[in-house]
Amino acid sequence: MSDTQTLLQDLQSGRIHRREFIGRAMALGVSFSGIIAMLEACGGGSSGGSGGSGASIKWSNWANTGEIQRFKDFTADYNTKHKTNVQYTFIPSADNNYFTKILTQLNGGTAPDVFYVGDGDIAKLVANQTIMQLNDLLDSSKSKEKADDYVSDLWGAAKTKSGKIFGVPVDCNPLVLWFNKKVLADAGITTMPYDLYEQGKWTRDAFTDMITKIRAKGKMGFILDAWSLQFYAWCTTNGGQIYADNGYGDFIAHQDPKSLDAFKWMAEQMRNKTFTYAGTLPKGQGSDLAFIGNQVGFLSVGRWDLPSFKKAGGLQYDIVPFPSSTGKIAPAPVALAYMVINKKTKLTDQAFDFLTNFVSGEGQTFRLHGGGNAVPSIKSADAEKVVLEGNDPAHAQYLLDARNAGYGLLPAEGSTPALSDDIKTALEPVWLQGKDVTTVLGQVATMANPRIKKAQDTLK
Repeated sequence: MSDTQTLLQDLQSGRIHRREFIGRAMALGVSFSGIIAMLEACGGGSSGGSGGSGASIKWSNWANTGEIQRFKDFTADYNTKHKTNVQYTFIPSADNNYFTKILTQLNGGTAPDVFYVGDGDIAKLVANQTIMQLNDLLDSSKSKEKADDYVSDLWGAAKTKSGKIFGVPVDCNPLVLWFNKKVLADAGITTMPYDLYEQGKWTRDAFTDMITKIRAKGKMGFILDAWSLQFYAWCTTNGGQIYADNGYGDFIAHQDPKSLDAFKWMAEQMRNKTFTYAGTLPKGQGSDLAFIGNQVGFLSVGRWDLPSFKKAGGLQYDIVPFPSSTGKIAPAPVALAYMVINKKTKLTDQAFDFLTNFVSGEGQTFRLHGGGNAVPSIKSADAEKVVLEGNDPAHAQYLLDARNAGYGLLPAEGSTPALSDDIKTALEPVWLQGKDVTTVLGQVATMANPRIKKAQDTLK
């Protein structure tokens, strides 16, 4: 991008005033007639913080093809209903390099005013002080919702230990078990998981019995995805802890009896081949395709795979919470993204107004109704109805129950750069080579805990 193009983009985004634009354009050697033409092309430029004629707010997220139109529709609806001098523009981005692109834009001063950040990345932006703290805005009359309106354990690393909030959960995806009814029936299973759950008998032993029967028929019992939260789900639903100090402290799974028991049980399932590690699936075949192809009994995913399952003709599926030591629902992970505001935006009020509308009950309903692929993060009976639309899956209420009982990526891990990936990699010898899980977990603690302390000290 040329210096002139960058300068024009700064004017259009409201990062510089019209007068500053003219001065800098002249310094670049742009002729007076050229400056006039550029100003006319963008409607006169931004008036800065007040949002004058020609000012714009740009917002961005990652989105698949189906989601992009929904976000465009939301943006158009917002522009129509909020008749201001500021134009709001959606800039979609590819998921595979989204955060790298955002970091580059933040460093170069060209980042969007408002944007998504993943649960494992937001702490980096808190640490480098490139996003705004939102407490005062959320507490003000400008906000359509307060922090307490959101499910309490979904803040993750978006909220520091001292209570500073830097991002709001846009929606969420609680992990539950999706099961293939045909695969279960072919294995001779007649009592469905939801029946056992409703009876308070949905335990790990009951689940193990099912995946053992499925494996005996030559199918995969359960696919364990290569993701640390997938490992932790079996620990916390067994009554265990992963991190000390309410999720802000040391990695302690190697010392917590219930978490250690869960890890040993997972390793045993790998040896028995009732679990399949996702990293061993044939190239190009994900766990979702195995599920659609009736090759696996159980998956652990959020609501994001529902559109694919709907499109698969004749696929019979339903959901159930993770089995637990009590037979009742227990805390399991929730996948999240947060909406944040660029600290360098010139239009703070306008940026926050878009954010607060986007993450409000009405905003989440607009985005998720009629085929959405997530669950509202806000406690709103009206918004929650989108999950129950069409009775699909039949026990969709379990998604809301799992959200209410669940937790986001634990702050100790989410705030420590690359720790999630490093833990996943460290545990692969357990899943792939049968290494001793107790030894490996001890090595994880040795690797992780100094880094966690350093990260938490940085965020104080």
